[in-house]
Amino acid sequence: MIIAIDGPAAAGKGTLARRLAAHFGYPHLDTGALYRAVARRLLDAGQEPTDEAAAVAAAHSVGAAELGDPRLRDEAVGRATSVVSALPAVRATLLDFQRRFAHTPPGAVLDGRDIGTVVCPDAEAKLFVTAGAEERARRRAKELRERGVPAIDARVLQDIKERDARDSSRDTAPLTQAADAYVLDTTQLDPDAAFEAALAYIATRDT
Repeated sequence: MIIAIDGPAAAGKGTLARRLAAHFGYPHLDTGALYRAVARRLLDAGQEPTDEAAAVAAAHSVGAAELGDPRLRDEAVGRATSVVSALPAVRATLLDFQRRFAHTPPGAVLDGRDIGTVVCPDAEAKLFVTAGAEERARRRAKELRERGVPAIDARVLQDIKERDARDSSRDTAPLTQAADAYVLDTTQLDPDAAFEAALAYIATRDT
């Protein structure tokens, strides 16, 4: 079974995806980490995230081993990632990697922004995980502070809104809910409640 999880930043899709992967014994791919790794490579090389040729070259050389690099969670990388991920040639370069990962038996859990609509439109289970912008900003600011990174709530909220706008309005694979996706609003849910709700939905799809 392929479990596709989409949604905006800080909605809780990554936490949910990891728990579901552990529960079912499936490998998990945070597809956003692929784009973050590309952005990180560009920043390290002093290149602009708008440089499509450089971004494509970085995408071709990204490997699974660097997806766990904690530097990928830096704010600067997050902003650059939103730019890089809007480049059509970069998305095309990384698409095959994601599809091969998803279709390797016995199954997989992928989270991102276009899994159910572009990467795996054939996924047996699709979830669109969302939450209010203010709640997502609160979570992201809390996460940053726990990592020792100063965070101003108003600034984080503005970044969230700007990223939402970029992700939803880009021409290639915009953030959008698949027509057959189960919408899971986590604004008022803790991780355990979100997990239980997701399991209940997936049980109806496990045929």
